[in-house]
Amino acid sequence: MRAVLFDRDGTLVRDVPYNGDPAAVEPLPGARAVLDALRADGLFVGVVSNQSGIGRGLLTRDQVDAVDARVAELLGPFDTWQRCPHAPQDACTCRKPEPGLVLRAAAVLGVTPAECAVVGDIGADVGAAVAAGARTVLVPTPVTRREEVVGAPAVATTLAEAVTLL
Repeated sequence: MRAVLFDRDGTLVRDVPYNGDPAAVEPLPGARAVLDALRADGLFVGVVSNQSGIGRGLLTRDQVDAVDARVAELLGPFDTWQRCPHAPQDACTCRKPEPGLVLRAAAVLGVTPAECAVVGDIGADVGAAVAAGARTVLVPTPVTRREEVVGAPAVATTLAEAVTLL
């Protein structure tokens, strides 16, 4: 494994639906320590995030950029940021559970998808990883559906546990 890709909302930071306010960014417990440990081990870290608020007209790219900048300010630098700005009805190939974000992240990092792992909180994160040929660990939250937990190849209760499983 050479890269660990994280979903943003609900995985690295508290999920605030359609957040366009950098002041509302709140890292989840242990996220900075996990990311710093991965960086210290020489692994690439990245973000793969559906941001349909852009495609739905609820957020501007500038707002999402500002939120992402705040995430990086609080959690440290990321080697790649891959975002799907499309609405679900756009039928794009980058919106998770499609593999596009994972494939783009791997290409930018110069690694194969098989050298990547994806950590997320819902089935779409797991689906994107599986479709791309990457490893994956689900870290459920209250919004994670039971069938997503049951269907996940690996499940952890914390980000630290997810990295240990990887």
